[in-house]
Order: sequence, then structure tokens, then C-alpha cells
Amino acid sequence: MRRTNTCGELAEKQIGKKVCLQGWVSTRRDHGPLIFIDLRDRYGFTQVVFNQKISEETHGLAKALGKEFVVEIEGKVSKRPKGTENKKVKTGNIEIEASKLKILNSAEQPLPVEIDSHLLAGEDVRLKYRYLDLRRPEMQKNFVLRHRLIKAVRDFFDKENFIEIETPVLAKSTPEGSRDYLVPSRMFPGKFFALPQSPQQFKQLLMVSGFDRYFQIVRCFRDEDLRADRQPEFTQLDLEMSFIEPEDIYDLLERCLKEVFKKVLGVEIKIPFPRITFDNAMNFYGSDKPDTRFELKFVDLTKELADTEFEIFNSIIKKGGCLKAIVAQKPNFSKKDLSDFLDAAKAFRAKGLVALEVKGNSLESQIAKFLKPSHVKAVLEKTGAKENDLILLIADEWRTCCTALGAVRLKAAEKLGLIDKKKFSFLWIAEFPLFEFSEEEQKLVAMHHPFTSPADSDADLLETSPLKAKSKAYDCVLNGSEIGGGSIRIHRRELQARMFKALGISEEEAEKKFGHMLTAFKYGAPPHGGIAFGIDRLAAIMCGADSIREVIAFPKNKSCFSLMDDSPSEVSQKQLKELKLKIDLEK
Repeated sequence: MRRTNTCGELAEKQIGKKVCLQGWVSTRRDHGPLIFIDLRDRYGFTQVVFNQKISEETHGLAKALGKEFVVEIEGKVSKRPKGTENKKVKTGNIEIEASKLKILNSAEQPLPVEIDSHLLAGEDVRLKYRYLDLRRPEMQKNFVLRHRLIKAVRDFFDKENFIEIETPVLAKSTPEGSRDYLVPSRMFPGKFFALPQSPQQFKQLLMVSGFDRYFQIVRCFRDEDLRADRQPEFTQLDLEMSFIEPEDIYDLLERCLKEVFKKVLGVEIKIPFPRITFDNAMNFYGSDKPDTRFELKFVDLTKELADTEFEIFNSIIKKGGCLKAIVAQKPNFSKKDLSDFLDAAKAFRAKGLVALEVKGNSLESQIAKFLKPSHVKAVLEKTGAKENDLILLIADEWRTCCTALGAVRLKAAEKLGLIDKKKFSFLWIAEFPLFEFSEEEQKLVAMHHPFTSPADSDADLLETSPLKAKSKAYDCVLNGSEIGGGSIRIHRRELQARMFKALGISEEEAEKKFGHMLTAFKYGAPPHGGIAFGIDRLAAIMCGADSIREVIAFPKNKSCFSLMDDSPSEVSQKQLKELKLKIDLEK
């Protein structure tokens, strides 16, 4: 017989039906004359019973079964004896009385990875035997969700009159930001293709080509240090539109996400999403991707504590710094908790963290002796702190103060249990700075990328005060993670040339790296803009996963190494010779 049913579909209405199931042995329980197995496939579990009275031969074969054996079962659907039903699975009211058993393949015992979420192996072991790890129902659910997510996205943009167009994977190296992955060319010795960090230039050129609505589910590549939400190769929803303003992007993506969450999770999300500026995001949350599932907004106490006798505060304020605080309501933090907060602050270069506990109309703290009653009153009024609340304060230059307190805010929210894991909190961040100063490179760099348009009122600042210039960039944030980022692009050649000049890119270098774009802009480039959404990040959040590795079939580990197939690996001298390459491992 061929497979008649999957392991997740049989129910009481099929009782008495003869069926053939195929799948993996999840568990085996030997009760002498009765042997039970749970047979598993992608669709679920079905209990199979081998009864010695029904078939002694089949019962004998069942004794040899081990975990993850691949088998074929023939038998009759029967109702489970009363009291043995399993309400946790869809097939829990029935079982298969096996009449035939065929072992299609065995599995070496013991397994290097248990297919059981209660016995979850370490991540490196899971990645080495990824094909076994992916058999776990939890992982298969993740990839079913990812599939449905991508299908819902494609269906939405098709309805919105977008065209999916593939762009090159082998392209020109134009490193601006992360390092490129380079691919040597055999046909052109000494020259290299680059794997695209994004289709940025190609999608802008498609706008010049007259395709006013483009999208693509695309693979991108970045040679950068890894963490939970990064991989060297990743998938993004990429889109670009002509003749638009940021509001068009906001509306489109909000409607897309609303439809996707309804179709995939059955969750209604409210639109439009809240919108805040970059400056307000930093001032109130200490992050340009704030988690707004909880409050704990910053309170600025610079003015209230401007004239204390505490010299450290005075010095910071005189240098243009600030004092910001959060209020934890009756937290009952331990000394270790406070130590953890201090460590979180120092990780972002803060010099310290001040804790002030509210006791009546006074504040208990190591710095209390430097505060006058007027200072205490002003702090209590500004923060709204009540009896036994704890005020956590950082004083430093603006960016350090904000980012460090932002880290403390997240840590405090975790310890206070303020984060609702089932909540989806979206928002847009807009009005980003056009540039930032890179301490590592000691020069101006584009905060997003060099094709981002400056705000209309700030174009004149490119030559005079570039760090004051705002951009037409925007990010979409979900639960403290940036899931999408984009901008209105520069579409005029002269403005793009000014942008390159502000970044220290000479005319010769700009022509060498981006000449094809600058030439295209000569021939009627329309106003355009777009956004890219991280499919991996979005899928991970929707699955409730802590890492995008949980929604990528064969990811690299934290060291950017594939433990399953041992890549990257050495190549033969013959291959190197064909490419006219030599390996020099000297440091």
C-alpha cells in the first residue's frame, strides 16, 4: 500500500478504516504482548499498537524498533480504550491496530540529538545534527509559520500591483558599511564579484527603468560579527516605489503587517502604528529601536539637579551633559539586581549609576547629603515617585546617558516582570540624523546609507553642519527589534554628488564605485523610496524565538561556522590555480 493518511489527521470518524501510515518512530513502549509506538511525521503523531494476538510476526518485528526508525504501518483505525485518550494531540482518541510493519530504514542508537524539547541539546550539537533538530515539532512549526508569512507577503504585494523582480547575486563591490563577501572571477583574473549586502542600487535602477512598484524576497550577505539577530546570509522583503512620500510607505507596510498577522497568527494588530522621532526615542527610551510593550520612560532631571553640591553632576552639566532617570515602583531589588544594573550601564560606557529610594518626603542614597530639600521636592514632583519607589539615575554626555539608561531600563523591566511576551508593539521611528561620526574610522558616515535623502529643509547643511542634518529615513520597530528600515532616496545627480562629498568620497572614487547610478540619474530618475524588512527577524518574533537561528533551516553558529558541513573549508590548489590566487596566512 501507499501512504493513505498522515500522522496528524485520523479521528473517530475513520474508526474501522484500513490505513497505511509512514513516518518516524518517536517513542516505543514495550508492555509484553502489547507494544506501543508514537509514529510522527510533519503533520502530527498517531499511536500504533502491535498486538501479539493480531499478528505475532508484526509484534516480533516491533521489538526491534528504535527511536527515529523510518517505518510503514498497515492496520485498522480503532478507538482507544476509555481512560487512555490523549487530549493533547488531534489523534488522541484513536490508535492504529497494526497488521503489517515494514522497516524502511533504521537509525543508529543512541541518537546524537534527542527529538524532544524537554531534552534539548546545546546549540552547537543541534547545529551539527541540524537535520535531526529540524525533525522536532517545535522547529517544524517555525518553518510552517515562516512559509505562511512569506506567502501572505507575496499575496499582499501582488494585490497591490507590485512586480517581483530578481536582482543579481554577483555584483560590484561597493563597501559602504559592512564588509562584502567577495567572489573571485576565473574569467577575469584578479577581479572580484561581491555578494550583495542588499539590492539597494538595483532597486533604485529599477525605478529609473519605470517599474514603479517593485518587491523581492531576497537573500542578502554581510561579513560582520554575529549575534542573536544576525547571520552572514539572511532574507529580507525588499521593496521600492516611485512618486511617493514616507506616508505612503507607512500606510502600505501597516496594511501588509495587519494582513500578515491576521492570516498567519490570527492576531489583530492596530494601525496606524505610533510614530516618534529619533531624538524622542533616544530621550525617552535610550534606543532607536525601543521596546514599548512597557512604559518606564525616562525623566530628565538635568534642570532639577543643576545646582547641587555634588561636583560630578555639576561637571557633567557644565560640559553639556544631562541627567536622566527611570522610576521602578516598589521594586524590592536585591544588591545583586543593583549590581546587574550597574554592569548594564557600564557596558555602554556610563561611569556610574545612582539609586535613590523614596522614603516619605526624602530620598535615601549615597548622594543624599548633597541634595537640598528643594532638590528632593523637585525630583519627586518631576518623577512622580511614591513611597518605596526606586529612582535609577545616570549622569553623562547625552548619547552615553541615553544608551546606558536604555540598557538599565530593559534589565529593570525584565526583573519587574513588565514585559508581556504575548504582546506585539509596533512603532515607526523617523527623522534620523543623516550622518553620524564614526570613532573607529574617524570620519562622517551615513547613518543609513549614502543614497538616503536629506530632509528638504536640511539639504543646505551638507556643506556647513552635516551632523545637524536630518534625513528622510524611517525604521519600523517591533518589541524592541528593528524589523524594517528604509528611506526616501536621492534621485538627482547633483544632490547625490554633494552627499558623496560630505562623506569624503572623491569624484574619482564616486565615479569608480557608483558611476552606473550617477549616469542613470542623468536620464530622468523619478522621486522614489522604499524599505527592507527582515523576514528572519519578523518570523522569529512571531514564533516567540530568541534567535533568528530558530527560523533559518541551516544557519551558521555565533562564530560564523557551519558545524554540519564544516564550512568555510579549504579548497584545492587546482581551484586556486584556476582563479590565479595564492593563500598567505602570515599575520
